[in-house]
Amino acid sequence: MTFTLLTEHEFETFVHSQPKTSFEQSLEMAKLRQSRGYKVQFLGFKNGTGEVTVAALAYSQKLFGGTKMEIYWGPVYTATSFLTSFLRELKHYAKQQNVLELAIIPNEVYQLFDNNGEATSQKNDELMSLYQTCGYTHQGFQTGYDGSQLFWQYAKDLSHLTPENLRKSYTKKGIPLANKTASFGIKLKKLERSELHLFKDITSATSQRRNYADKGLDYYKLFFDAFGDRAEFMLATINFFDYYSNLDKEQQKLAQKIERLKADLDVNPASVKKQNQLREFTDQFNTFTTRKEEAQELINQYGEQDTPLAASLFVYTPQEAVYLYSGSYTEFNRFYAPVALQEHVMQTAISKEIPFYNLLGITGQFDGSDGVLRFKQNFNCYIIRKMGTFLYHPFPIKYRLIQVMKKILGRR
Repeated sequence: MTFTLLTEHEFETFVHSQPKTSFEQSLEMAKLRQSRGYKVQFLGFKNGTGEVTVAALAYSQKLFGGTKMEIYWGPVYTATSFLTSFLRELKHYAKQQNVLELAIIPNEVYQLFDNNGEATSQKNDELMSLYQTCGYTHQGFQTGYDGSQLFWQYAKDLSHLTPENLRKSYTKKGIPLANKTASFGIKLKKLERSELHLFKDITSATSQRRNYADKGLDYYKLFFDAFGDRAEFMLATINFFDYYSNLDKEQQKLAQKIERLKADLDVNPASVKKQNQLREFTDQFNTFTTRKEEAQELINQYGEQDTPLAASLFVYTPQEAVYLYSGSYTEFNRFYAPVALQEHVMQTAISKEIPFYNLLGITGQFDGSDGVLRFKQNFNCYIIRKMGTFLYHPFPIKYRLIQVMKKILGRR
């Protein structure tokens, strides 16, 4: 059995053959990392017959005093026995490469929870122990968002769903929300590279509103180039003139129903059923009048062109679809454009026979304070707690000295 560097072909062939692999462990992500100046390596482990049994995309950057090497959502492996050997050999390799800090963020699940945050599985302490026995230090568990790493994730099993019954799998609140969203006439468009500024405008506005750092337009362009057809920068728009026209058509249909009910009541005025229907349809008619007035105001403000509402970046691999970045304009919240985008990615994944949809980050706090979780819960998924981060320092004394120096320099 041998620890080795893999070719791009060996790496890609192996990770595509495994049932559970993150998009972070992909050739496309390697291209993105390289374009951003990182050193990329395809690390692997082969058995006695030369077959790849472990693969990991690792990327490195220079630090003061050495190099930091990271493996995001990997390694990918066929059996824990091979993983153990890989992790031990990786420590020797890191030392040879003058790595100051090696960080591994495994893709495995630590514990599963249902849609409401109730635990549905035991904790994966066996894998936790494996990493620690191999000499890696766990950095503890946490809630909330931690920059680029999302240790609490929200996911949906698509393997048993079809385009026809997808919406039926939502929650009791999610189904009518999706039905209402579908009535607005929202259009979805896959953006070309030259149109990515439209995506950036939305994510920038969202990041300023929610006080987090957005990626730059150059990053989104690099992502587009690296992932190609595996990435979709989707834009949701609405044409308020078309929206008004649809409202008017629906109101006219109601008006015809109301006239028929009135005629029936002239013949049988004591019919309670007809009276209730008339009351219900009249209320709906008045609601349409209000919505048409609002639509006219929107036409006056935004004109008759397609108006952007929200945008999302989705990634597709053979194993998963991923909801990566997104944003929306709050002034158009009433149209629930993010719901339309979510339905799009799930329908697309089902059509591609992708069995798993990862909506990524939530805080891990189930007290109602996580607005992102409340939105995602409409789609009736489940919650994943990841393993967290494991660190190894090949030169511990040197590492500690550098940390002390940083603190001293920081004070100065």
